[in-house]
Amino acid sequence: MGATLRGARQATFEELLDLARDKSVAARTLLAETVSDLFFDETKVSTERERALMTDILRQLIHDVEMSIRCTLANRLADQSAAPRELVVELANDRIEVAHPILVRSDVLRDPELIEIIRHRTLEHQLAITIRRSVSEPVSEALIETTNVDVISSLLENPNAQISKAALDYLVEESKRVDRYQNPLLNRTDLPPEIAKRMYWWVSAALRKHILAKFSIDATELDESLEGAIRSFLGVNGHAVVNRRRPTELAEALYKAKVVTPQFLVRVLREGEIPLFEALLAKVAGLRETLVRRFMFEPGGEALAIACRAVNIEKPIFATIFLLSRKARPGEQVVAPTELKDVLEFYDRLDFTAAKNMVHRWQRDPAYLDAIRRLDTPLRRTASTH
Repeated sequence: MGATLRGARQATFEELLDLARDKSVAARTLLAETVSDLFFDETKVSTERERALMTDILRQLIHDVEMSIRCTLANRLADQSAAPRELVVELANDRIEVAHPILVRSDVLRDPELIEIIRHRTLEHQLAITIRRSVSEPVSEALIETTNVDVISSLLENPNAQISKAALDYLVEESKRVDRYQNPLLNRTDLPPEIAKRMYWWVSAALRKHILAKFSIDATELDESLEGAIRSFLGVNGHAVVNRRRPTELAEALYKAKVVTPQFLVRVLREGEIPLFEALLAKVAGLRETLVRRFMFEPGGEALAIACRAVNIEKPIFATIFLLSRKARPGEQVVAPTELKDVLEFYDRLDFTAAKNMVHRWQRDPAYLDAIRRLDTPLRRTASTH
């Protein structure tokens, strides 16, 4: 084993040979401990050949020893930039208890090795990689490709993670449906202002203030841009041309412009553009416009509540939509307090998954009133028992 292991340490060498011959777990564990002590003691192992030999021994023993020994070895190697790559990769693919310090702290691992671990190991391995001191764009993309909300949220919260503009743009769009992305996205220093501005339409009031303050965006400018987005597709006098195809075309264009948010729907209703609202809600929910038009005039408003719940419209915004939709009905436009109370109670009882399932049925089955009654009966029965 070289001059440094001879002479004064001849007994240690003989002990190593004896341990190597013993195939018991206890002997292999002791051998791994002894070899790792030698490996990390620079006064005892001085040549590349000796270190290579130690590495080879440890690699052969790594899966035969107690997990506590593997954990100790991983912790000792995690902060060593000169640690042997093969051994580091072995430990990084071990159980998460062993792999964690390597995945979080080791600079030895290369992007292809990290990406392989992301694709083939556990959720815990992915989460450990999200909090590394440095995460490159290719590794970030592999983490985003998992589509796991916990993984992506953790990645966004890491200020040292490099995320491409294209990936940020994608995640901003995803933040429409995944609220957990919104706050970490807006706290990133690499989020372009033009992308942050788009988020203004679907985040909470508190985050809107954050956008205005952090990105120096004028609130009046945002309001005007929303107003302009509507009016740019309307006639000269601010009202849609009397053409049954026109609202559908407007809805398609506005949807492609990515400005259709719950707040946008409310603004359209306030403008009195009922056909445009119907076309927009139909577009967002994937329903026929004729069906949404029936929702607007249906007594009780349950169908409208289901459609709004299925596209993640919050209760206060739904309440506004409901009241404005009642004003669109011919004749008496006063909404009785009990009518609003009943539909909001229905909205509270309505489960998101049940609403989505109902909308999926409506996409196939025009007999929607019977479907509503089947859904509403168990809901009312549940409510009466509480």
